[in-house]
Amino acid sequence: MRCVILTGMSGSGKSTALKMIEDMGYYCVGNLPITLVESFVELAENDPELEKVAINVDIRSGQNIGDLTAVLDRLQEQGKTFEMLFLESEDSVIIKRYKETRRSHPLAEGGRVEKAIERERERLQPIKRRADYILDTSQLLTRELQAELKKMFVENQTYKNLYITVLSFGFKYGIPTDADLVFDVRFLPNPYYVEGLRPLTGLDKPIQDYVRACAPYHEFLDKLVDMIRFLIPNYISEGKNQLVIAIGCTGGKHRSVTVAQGLYDRLGAQEDYGLRIEHRDIKKDNYLAQVEAKTAETVRI
Repeated sequence: MRCVILTGMSGSGKSTALKMIEDMGYYCVGNLPITLVESFVELAENDPELEKVAINVDIRSGQNIGDLTAVLDRLQEQGKTFEMLFLESEDSVIIKRYKETRRSHPLAEGGRVEKAIERERERLQPIKRRADYILDTSQLLTRELQAELKKMFVENQTYKNLYITVLSFGFKYGIPTDADLVFDVRFLPNPYYVEGLRPLTGLDKPIQDYVRACAPYHEFLDKLVDMIRFLIPNYISEGKNQLVIAIGCTGGKHRSVTVAQGLYDRLGAQEDYGLRIEHRDIKKDNYLAQVEAKTAETVRI
């Protein structure tokens, strides 16, 4: 029998993840009291129809959440095998999710959510250290979360605890608040001022050819890739789960997109980390131009 224990921060998406795991053929139990975990595992092992089970335990178990480590120790002593998935998320993301759903944090007790999150992190730290998989859902779309869970619990692929996001952006729209590393590529020649190139983006070959024709582009990318590859194993050993590398130019449409694509291609997904790319502001110039045109038309009318 394959047994998965799902836990983690409130607001990190545990309920959504449990439903996804259930859709993958697992028999799932949500919010199981800590005192019943051992009994459930034993009963499940004796049921020939239950080949895959998933148990969700979290802070809603109250003070008993601290007893989970002892329960896990006893299960291991009994020769029981299990895997633990810990869902994590940034404080700002958790707060935003609670505000959107208008639900209260289980530890808030009428107080501030920030303090409740702090207390929960402290209580869950010993459990997090024992997790086989730590998944940060802060930047994951629903389909990306589903894909990661499928890799772990269906395809049995080696899980990558560090997830890297290469993000292009425009400085005039603000530096991404979740960026860990920020690089300014406004020293590269700007295609915006070249006839015929302005409407295109860094995803188009003419823009890429123009930016890459500049000698500093290649030297910068070589040095950047070298530094990132040096940092990755150090971040992993430090326990970092999410790394956002932000590449910025003026509008986030040409140079930053080209460099971000170059970095993404050079890094490639490896055994010890996952990789995704996002272009935050690539369409904003066109959108704002359309808004301004409509506004001007309305004024003329």
